[in-house]
Amino acid sequence: MEERRVGLDAPNGTRGPHSLTDSDDLAQNPILQKLQAWDDRAIAGASTFRGELTLALSPGQLRRMAEYLCTEPGLEFNFLSDISTVDRFPLEPRFEMNYHLLSISLRHTLRLRVMAPSGKDPQVDTVTPVWTTADWLEREIFDLFGVRFLGHPDLRRILMPEDWEGHPLRKDYPVEGFR
Repeated sequence: MEERRVGLDAPNGTRGPHSLTDSDDLAQNPILQKLQAWDDRAIAGASTFRGELTLALSPGQLRRMAEYLCTEPGLEFNFLSDISTVDRFPLEPRFEMNYHLLSISLRHTLRLRVMAPSGKDPQVDTVTPVWTTADWLEREIFDLFGVRFLGHPDLRRILMPEDWEGHPLRKDYPVEGFR
């Protein structure tokens, strides 16, 4: 099997293994090249930070991109390790979801950034059919931030009681709760 890591000079002059995604040159990134060859309009933006490639997607591209990333030979992002959410209140769009992916066999990492459309009821497509770990992660985001995941098989509160009012991690949630 072909080695999928390259040696780069570390600051102390030693050589060490680093993932191919460590390259700060986006034009040379093999993951980005493959995705652009597949559909160059699917990616709204790309950046690297500390060796991790981040792809900005429109909400309508999330599910389609997730399916491709998981099943395409040479990518095989078969593990969703986390979904983190940022409430950017008062900015719009308000909610940003970051999907942290890992290709176990290829040892690549990738982050997908999706901004939920603005409005009273922010919504994005679920990725639960692609990565089953998304089930409880999406439920937690729904419970604490109020972002709905369209097509989720069991979208209900996971941490707060069912009769709880509001979503406690929103920046506009009252510090002392509703009275």
